[in-house]
Amino acid sequence: MVSVIGTAPTLATRDRRDLRTSDRLLTDSLAQGLVRFDAAGQIESGIAERWIVIDDGRSYIFRLRRAQWDDGSQVRAGDIVPLLRRQVSRGAANAVAPYLTAVASIVEMTPEVIEIELARPRPDLLKLFAQPEMALVRPGKPGGAGPFRRRAGARDGILLTPARDPDRAPDEEGPTPEQDVRLRGERAAAAILRFVERQSDLVSGGTLVDWPILRTANPAPANVRIDPAAGLFGLAIVKREGFLAAAANRAAVAQAFDRTDLTGSVSADWPARETVLPEQLDSAAPPMVPAWATLPPEQRPAAARTQVAAWRVAHGVPVLRLALPGGPGGTLLWARLARDLYAVGIQPLRVALDDQGADLRLLDRVAPYDSARWYLAEACVACSSEAAAAIEATRLADTLPQRAQAAAQADRLLTEDVAFVPLARPFRWSLVALRLRQWQPNPRAWHPLNRLRPDPN
Repeated sequence: MVSVIGTAPTLATRDRRDLRTSDRLLTDSLAQGLVRFDAAGQIESGIAERWIVIDDGRSYIFRLRRAQWDDGSQVRAGDIVPLLRRQVSRGAANAVAPYLTAVASIVEMTPEVIEIELARPRPDLLKLFAQPEMALVRPGKPGGAGPFRRRAGARDGILLTPARDPDRAPDEEGPTPEQDVRLRGERAAAAILRFVERQSDLVSGGTLVDWPILRTANPAPANVRIDPAAGLFGLAIVKREGFLAAAANRAAVAQAFDRTDLTGSVSADWPARETVLPEQLDSAAPPMVPAWATLPPEQRPAAARTQVAAWRVAHGVPVLRLALPGGPGGTLLWARLARDLYAVGIQPLRVALDDQGADLRLLDRVAPYDSARWYLAEACVACSSEAAAAIEATRLADTLPQRAQAAAQADRLLTEDVAFVPLARPFRWSLVALRLRQWQPNPRAWHPLNRLRPDPN
């Protein structure tokens, strides 16, 4: 039994930007793309059994394996090409499509070979194609060519059984019931209780929102796993009005927060962060350190109070609306952020995460691939036109050195603009039974259901 925190999983049969963890896990189980992630978050074969990269990274050629669709028919390049074209088109609504604009053409070379040509080199293309959003599902079909098939008649959750290997001899034994996986989506409290009572083997999809519930349940420490998730966790400036119109005032907000206290109150395995980029990645320079971060942490609140006080003389107490998630973890986060803002003279108001009147909104997203462009583009919710232009230059760069220089410039401009307030890395946790020996923490915080137990073969 696998429980995913959230609602009941549904297959992503159309372009959707709002896929939940449960939807992504089900889609990754019933379908897959050309490639997929393994237990360690590394690339492994999906529908494609192998591939080569030529023309200085501008051409990817994939050879398909002997895969079958859910109805038993053979997977052919002619089936896949139109599905891929739709997923990478500018009109696609999935969250990965904005980072696939370098794809110039997708063509069928033979019934078993596909070529993807790029207008610009993209060394991390495979990580994007491994995302569940890129899993291939034919219109009107209940599944794809994934490692599992859905079994009918399940009363509790969705019962998945390993797909038949087309290369297996007819008289060879098929999957055993022990290899089946029962997948269900449910509230965090129910999922945690089910695990503690040994009625499930895995709870996946845990975030800061539900962490206090886990701590209250007090499961065995050996079962609690925290991913070193790469991505963004911080406050995006969504309205550059009033107090937030000036970069110096936005910097006062950024330096008001005691990040070490925030992360330490949650877990020793949750590091704080002060830069937009977690590391250099594919930028030509190390992450840009904001000017406010050059002050020692103990001096920052005083500097913020001075800046706020100057505003209050002419305009009164600044009021900021913070859009944060609900749940006990959202309340924990609110308590720390509100305390620090009050301490420097700012009056905070908590609003729902989707409130359109918010001044700042929490971004809590795991990076799909390791590129500076993703971090900068996601953090630029309402950044300056100069920073936005530099991020666009990163996308359009013709060579990798040009892309690296553009990323460094964009990082500098976005940081100087104080368009995003970094707090930490995304916090992702799971409850894992000890018998799931293949579960591994990884930066993608992704754990495919077909990679939880050793392959019996």
